[in-house]
Amino acid sequence: MEKRFIMTAFGTDRPGIVADVTEVLFETGCNLEDTTMTRLADEFTLILLFTGQGDDLEQTLHMACRRLEREKNISAFLRVLPEAAPRIPPTGSLRKVRVEGLDQAGIVYKISRYLANQQVNIESLTSKVRPSPESGVDLYSMEMIVLIPETTAVEAIDRGLDRIANELNVDISFR
Repeated sequence: MEKRFIMTAFGTDRPGIVADVTEVLFETGCNLEDTTMTRLADEFTLILLFTGQGDDLEQTLHMACRRLEREKNISAFLRVLPEAAPRIPPTGSLRKVRVEGLDQAGIVYKISRYLANQQVNIESLTSKVRPSPESGVDLYSMEMIVLIPETTAVEAIDRGLDRIANELNVDISFR
């Protein structure tokens, strides 16, 4: 019976880290489905969704995670996903939220809490802090793809995001 897994892994960025982690999946006959991989500071991070078969696959993968730590200095964690009934995709509209402004604590929290309270789901989120070319002060930028339910007024979300933008003194675009 096919099983689904999520693996998270990270280690000091270097050539070959992706090959080291995905070699484990190849060796165990697993099929990689979805991934997100990126460098954060000096670390390279991987999030992998994959499937595989075998009675002892879970144990084999756990041992492979420990081997990655020992031999390659890559921390890897495995989660078995429950068997799921076929999922009906949520309905609604996908929108992009972009945020730019001076870096400060609470930007992600305040915006994500507001969206959650409106039943808006964050599909993806990326952010960066970079020094301003003119002053060197830290500038924060974030981009989210969000799913607005059919029952939620897009205009109301836009007004709420405007209030948060004013509170945080950042620019928020919502399209």
